Formats: sequence, structure tokens, C-alpha cells
Amino acid sequence: MLLKPETAPLLDALLRHKTSGAASFHVPGHKSGQGLDAYGDAFFRQIMAIDYTEITGLDDLHHPTGAIREAQELAADCFGADETYFLVGGSTAGNLALILSTCSAGELLIVQRNVHKSVLNGIALSGARAVFLPCRLDEGSGLAAGVTPEDVHAALTRYPEAKAVFLTNPNYYGMTDNLTQVAEIVHAHGKPLLVDEAHGAHFGFHPALPASALSCGADAVVQSTHKMLTAMTMGAMLHVKGQRLDQARIKGVLSTIQSSSPSYPILASLDLCRRQMHVSGQEFIEAGLAVVHELQSKSGEYQSLCILEHTFSSSYGTLDPFKIALNDKTGTLTGYALQERIEMRGCMVELADPQYALCLFSPASTLADANRLHQVLREIDREIQQRGKEMDTFSANKTSTPFLTELSPPISLPLSWLSLLNAATNQAQAMSLKHVEGLYAAEMVVPYPPGIPVLYPGERISARMRDYLQLLAESGARFQGAHDPQLLTLLTTVQPMASLH
Repeated sequence: MLLKPETAPLLDALLRHKTSGAASFHVPGHKSGQGLDAYGDAFFRQIMAIDYTEITGLDDLHHPTGAIREAQELAADCFGADETYFLVGGSTAGNLALILSTCSAGELLIVQRNVHKSVLNGIALSGARAVFLPCRLDEGSGLAAGVTPEDVHAALTRYPEAKAVFLTNPNYYGMTDNLTQVAEIVHAHGKPLLVDEAHGAHFGFHPALPASALSCGADAVVQSTHKMLTAMTMGAMLHVKGQRLDQARIKGVLSTIQSSSPSYPILASLDLCRRQMHVSGQEFIEAGLAVVHELQSKSGEYQSLCILEHTFSSSYGTLDPFKIALNDKTGTLTGYALQERIEMRGCMVELADPQYALCLFSPASTLADANRLHQVLREIDREIQQRGKEMDTFSANKTSTPFLTELSPPISLPLSWLSLLNAATNQAQAMSLKHVEGLYAAEMVVPYPPGIPVLYPGERISARMRDYLQLLAESGARFQGAHDPQLLTLLTTVQPMASLH
């Protein structure tokens, strides 16, 4: 098939059907928006007009032969894949599909420790066991970066039976690994490299950005096309390259976990986003980079606030310039307090942690956005200078995440921590955070965003981990997974979970 990058075949098919005048005797019930009341009509009428289902001429995501197939083939060409699958459940669907198509019950998967919770859920669903790689901290920033090629080699040497290596690249803050070297090591051991590139769909489209995971040798990559590019929320892609993975299994799993009624507006937005990147991707990113540079050029005006900049580090390779991690270098404000002060002035932040507030720019950001944030940061900077001693302070040396520093043994992740514990004579107890040192976690603790678990069920709680959890709770972090959303208490056991069976 002759590919035409300037077209958007799926959107074109939807628009042709819209203008055909065909009457709807099929779902959805809003009938192309004509069922909307006045309250929602002004906002949803246009998008509802192309919210169709798998009728004649509009193809089928689970067995694409027409417009969806052509749109996916164009996406594969644009992003450098052999095969691309559209996802309507975000990168979560892609991560689940990769793990479920690669691992079976009892098999091993080598995994980066600071992964998204969807990766852990995929391991639990598959019944596989995880071997967690050490997480390297970047000394300059205190942030959990990625993995080293040496650690990957050591893990594969120790566990040659592992089915694959699963990494996250970049992390939420835009830090990337040396994926080319890692891919060479993984392939030398005869294994596939799987990458959660949720925040890197724009990589590789401009020389100022990091290289894409596929171009570095990854065998499969999951991208949240909606995060840094222009697809609708939940729009994502799974890209596969090479022959190391079973495409039939991937397709089968995707058909199982994705909705049988996928959103056509989301699918069309993926098609449109691909067209934009195919036709004018570098120019689009160039404009966004100019916006980021505008803010960075003014950051020298701040006395207390600073922007995380890329420096030479053995902990990570490059830094995505669209991720602006803000820090109060005086130690007056936590990242959470900084987030609060930014948002009360009308700028909404992507996330915060004890040390940083992260502002996410994209190629769609404008100079007006940069100037508005700059004015807000100048106000906060002056406030710190004038009122610093009156404001809450925090200890910067407590903020680094206490992740693993050595290779873990194989760990099973049960589907339901609470069900397991209830079946084991209800041995879990809710303990005050002050008293959890030396006990074993009986639940997952996930600050959200970013959705990276800091504590897994079955992990022994060190004094450092207890202090870090207390810091998160006191700083106002939001949690998923824990039975107590404020994390005043934590479900724990005296014995490891494995001994409770």
C-alpha cells in the first residue's frame, strides 16, 4: 500500500460518513449528538458527530482491514516501527499487553524498580515474578533516575531464564537512560527489551530532543501520545520492531484487554496527531522549544528558585527540555508548597514531590504560557526572599527516594493484597507510620501523580522508608493503593507475605 503521510485516513472516513446523510440505527444512543440537551450541546456536538461504532466503512480496531489499518501503518512509518497498534486505554493498555504476551505464570521479568503501577499490575495478572533492578539516584538532583547497563548485564547473567527486560524511559522528570548500550546487552543475552516511553512520544523528532527508544534498539515501546503530543487523553500507541516478540500474541492480548467499543474520536485524534508529526513534526517541536527557552532565559532573575538543568551524570543520559522541574534552593519550600503557591496564582502544575514542582511544557505551549509562569515564579521568588524565615522549611537531605540499591530476588505480586491477607487469617494490621519500621508492607503505596509505587506489598520497611513516607504524608502528597488515603496508618504484617500462604 502506498502511504500518504499528508492524509488522515481514519478521520477522513469518519467525516465521509458524517456527510453521507445515513440514518443511525445503531449505537451510540446519542445519535451523532442529536440527543444532547442544551447544557452539553455547545461543548460536545461537534465531537459527538463523529462518535461512531464499528459500522460498515469505519473498520474495526480488533480486526483492522481498512481505515484503521491504514492509520496504524502510517503511524508505524512515522514513529519508526514495523507494526503499530492504537490504544484507547492509555499506555496502561500497552504495558499490560506487552507483559501478558511475553510472560506466563511463574516466569521471570527483569523490571526497573521505579515503574508505573500498570507494569506491576501486568506482572500480577500474568502470574510472573519480577526481579527488580537497582534504582540509581542522581546525586545532583536527588531524583530516582534509571538503571545502568552494568546492572542490566548483572541481572541477565544471574537470571538467564528471564523472558525480557522492561524499563521506563524517560522517567517523569524527563531523564533518560543509555538505551543503546542497554539494548545491545539485552539482545546479546537473547532477550527482548520492552520500554514504557509514555512521556517520550516526541523523542526523535528534533535534534534537541533525546533519541526515541525504537531508534536505540528497543523491541517494543509504549507511548502515551496524549501526554506530550496532541492526541486526546487516553490515546496511546504500542510500537513493535523486529522479530523477537510474538505479534500474534500481542494482537490477541490487546483484543482481550481493550474495549470492544473503542472511542472513535480518540482513535481519530491519534491519526491526526500522527499526521501532524509526519508533515511538520520538527517545526512543531521547534516552536515549543522556543517557548521553553524563553522561560529558561529569564530564570536567572530568580534568587531562590531554580530549574533543574542537565549536567553530566552517570545516573542518566539526557534530559527532556520540555520538563521544567522547579526547586527552592534555599530549602524554604517543599515541592508541594511550591505547587500550592504556583496554583493559587492560576498556573496548574503536573506534579510535585518533597523537593520539586514539575511544570510540563509541550510543543503546543505558547509564549504567553511561558511569560505567565515566569511572572508567577518571580512573585513566589520575592515572597521567599521577603518572608522566608516565616515560611515552613524542610530538610533537603531527607527527600531522596529510598529505592532498591541492589538487585532484588524474584518477587511474586499477588492480584489482591487484601484478599490474600484476609485468607491468611487476617494477619494484616493498620499501624501508625511511627511504628512500621522493621515490619512488612501489606499494601502498595503509590503517590499520584506520577503513579510510581514507593512501597510494594511484602517489602520490609526500613527507617529511611518510614521517614520518607512520613515526609510525603506531611507534605500533602496524594496516594493511591493505600487503605488510608492520608497515610496516617499503613497495613503491615510481622512476617513476609510469602509466609502467610
